[in-house]
Amino acid sequence: MLGSTSFVGWISCALMAVALSLSLIVAVALARVLDALTLGEATAQSLGMPLRQARLLLVAAMSLTTAAAVAQMGLIAFVGLAAPHAVRSLVRCKHSGVLLLSTLMGGALLLLADVLARGLLAPQDLPVGVLTAVLGGVYLLWRMKPASEGRS
Repeated sequence: MLGSTSFVGWISCALMAVALSLSLIVAVALARVLDALTLGEATAQSLGMPLRQARLLLVAAMSLTTAAAVAQMGLIAFVGLAAPHAVRSLVRCKHSGVLLLSTLMGGALLLLADVLARGLLAPQDLPVGVLTAVLGGVYLLWRMKPASEGRS
């Protein structure tokens, strides 16, 4: 029972776009806090970053976006995990850039998976969530492989 894009209309797209826009505004506004957290929680706190408030705002914003997407399409696995990892392996930038590029990468991955899901068993539609779960699982397992493997 994984998600599908088969029944998503323009109203659903508009709802998800509003939720995404609100969440991106919050996330980009708190990008400096996320950058500071890469140095460690103690360091970020010593720099005067409002960690408690930032966590609450980020959890609320990401919950809104996740709830909107799941309510419209169902569970589509691994896109939210694979997209940021793919972006970080391609470019090095601050969190504000990673957030925006991850959003674009997630959309591109979902679009590619949807096209493949509709074409693999045509004229029947394979739920896109099945394809993203398989491909995303393989990708993340590959990413978890230690760097020393494969070297002789």
